Amino acid sequence: MKGYIVNIEDETKDNTDYRRVLYTSKHSQLVVMSIEPGEEIGEEVHELDQFIRIEKGKAKAVLNKTEEYELKDDWAVVIPAGVWHNVINVGDEPLKIYTIYSPPEHKDGVVQKTKADETEEHFDGVTTE
Repeated sequence: MKGYIVNIEDETKDNTDYRRVLYTSKHSQLVVMSIEPGEEIGEEVHELDQFIRIEKGKAKAVLNKTEEYELKDDWAVVIPAGVWHNVINVGDEPLKIYTIYSPPEHKDGVVQKTKADETEEHFDGVTTE
């Protein structure tokens, strides 16, 4: 195993895909996302922990369906397993985030150009290396 090294700020800000899985290990996964103005990830709950960092833009995070938080550049949120959540782009430019799932959530190498391309391709046990 070699691991994965990247300037995550540049990688996140340069990403134009809705979702791009960068690296998947047995216990975690690194994903960058670009969410268009007015779009959202969508209300969901995982049986895994998730870390989200805002690199560029303005967002509203909704946890447990009722708790709302305003997020902007350099803010992060940790979402424990079992917590309903959503992230909504409330700005006027694409929201640039990276997220770490622990354990992995998506199939390794998934690229979804737009929110409309989103499919449920859950982690199948195959890692990057």
